[in-house]
Amino acid sequence: MLLATQDHCIAAMRRRPQGVPVRSGDATFPKAMDNVTVRQGESATLRCSVDNRVTRVAWLNRSSILYAGNDKWCLDPRVVLLANTKTQYSIQIHDVDVYDEGPYTCSVQTDNHPKTSRVHLIVQVSPKITEISSDISINEGGNVSLTCIATGRPDPTITWRHISPKAVGFISEDEYLEITGITREQSGEYECSASNDVAAPVVQRVKVTVNYPPYISDAKSTGVPVGQKGILMCEASAVPSADFQWYKDDKRLAEGQKGLKVENKAFFSRLTFFNVSEQDYGNYTCVASNQLGNTNASMILYEETTTALTPWKGPGAVHDGNSGAWRRGSCAWLLALPLAQLARQF
Repeated sequence: MLLATQDHCIAAMRRRPQGVPVRSGDATFPKAMDNVTVRQGESATLRCSVDNRVTRVAWLNRSSILYAGNDKWCLDPRVVLLANTKTQYSIQIHDVDVYDEGPYTCSVQTDNHPKTSRVHLIVQVSPKITEISSDISINEGGNVSLTCIATGRPDPTITWRHISPKAVGFISEDEYLEITGITREQSGEYECSASNDVAAPVVQRVKVTVNYPPYISDAKSTGVPVGQKGILMCEASAVPSADFQWYKDDKRLAEGQKGLKVENKAFFSRLTFFNVSEQDYGNYTCVASNQLGNTNASMILYEETTTALTPWKGPGAVHDGNSGAWRRGSCAWLLALPLAQLARQF
């Protein structure tokens, strides 16, 4: 009979209570009814105040006896007797889990009549993200649906934020995030945060890659003198990164063509002329393409002429053989002679 009662005790401890309101309360137990709130994994202490009139005491979980006096009736090793004195009768439940939540009764027998006091054990659970969308790649203009499911007691609040180089922006407070007609500016990481004030919020991120065709942002014509080094640059933004090709008029330029070097990076291409000749001048076209489309830009490599400044070689000019500059200071006294003669006339 005792074993049957003990088995029933464990089963009762593992039943999950229905619809219990959550509020924090004192762990002491002198009142008729109170709440004890603990976090999952912590220890819960249930205390019952007694006096010298008490002859018998017991702790019950629903209808199952946990302790009667000093005798343990429950097989659960997590439940222990904490104190059985003239003033207090208390038990402790270690490593509390959600199935421990519910009502507990302290039954006291006195000479006059029995008395019971109740306490409700509330178990709080830290938030945990159990399901979240995988990283996604989508073409610009498409629709995106992200999911973030979390558990906890109380139920956690879900918050979505957009993490981008420009700004961190709040988006919504829901398990599901819907983006219609997504743009390239909306690419980046989306952070799901689950919080219920029991512990620090838990966060996970989903990376959203928005694909779009190339867009050439910079392509300028360049002037270079004959015999000098010349460079034409073509910058393009695209996801995936663009492939670049160069054309002069309608002829495609080969990678290893003599006197030329084509250098392609993720977001730009550079065409280098090591020794510009007359034949190099003309119109060039940069073509940037990926699987979503292509675009092009034209620029001109033109001859830049420089007009040499002729040094002043007037009266009194002296050429400095070291610097190649002309000086006038050494003969400046000659300019002062006519002025001195004019002064003597007056």
